[in-house]
Amino acid sequence: MKKIELEIVALSHSITQTHSYAVVLGEVNGLRRLPIVIGGFEAQAIAVALERMQPSRPLTHDLFANFMSTFGIDLSEVVIYKLEEGIFFAKLICQGPDGENVEIDSRTSDALALAVRASCRIFTYENILEAAGLYLDQPEGAQAETSETTGATSPVARTVTTDKDLKNLSLEELNTLLQQVLEQEDYVRAISIRDEINNRKKGK
Repeated sequence: MKKIELEIVALSHSITQTHSYAVVLGEVNGLRRLPIVIGGFEAQAIAVALERMQPSRPLTHDLFANFMSTFGIDLSEVVIYKLEEGIFFAKLICQGPDGENVEIDSRTSDALALAVRASCRIFTYENILEAAGLYLDQPEGAQAETSETTGATSPVARTVTTDKDLKNLSLEELNTLLQQVLEQEDYVRAISIRDEINNRKKGK
């Protein structure tokens, strides 16, 4: 199965859900986005590496990266290879000192935190991107301009705050709300809407 290369394009903090974060992966040379919910600790670990900050003492992911480097283990790529019941599965593709490739199972958030530190490539498969990815109707810069010029939030977006509220919306309203939430870059909320849309389609 053909692998699709991704890159980290954003870390998103939910506007409506406290302590909720998403790491947003973008399709290289494409418009699809793959948001993945992560914990606060993992979000911090990714942010520290992206911003090239130097903590006074190594964080857990720094320690693991240093350990691999010390013993001549190279992290060549990260592959998000499975999506099951809303959970993403990843593996580290490593090369040992003897040149042998080894695959190590990993939580996706940990794999991404290490990928940033190792500057390695990130991949997934078409079926995962098709099932969980979000399509941008227009380039992100154009979206931001539209959001700033209109300034208004629809009544639907203002009243929908919980998963229970989402169930009361029609499929058309959900798709409209999804685009509005993406314009606000609230990817954590977008994940809930995406999952509700997918569940409706499966139920047909």
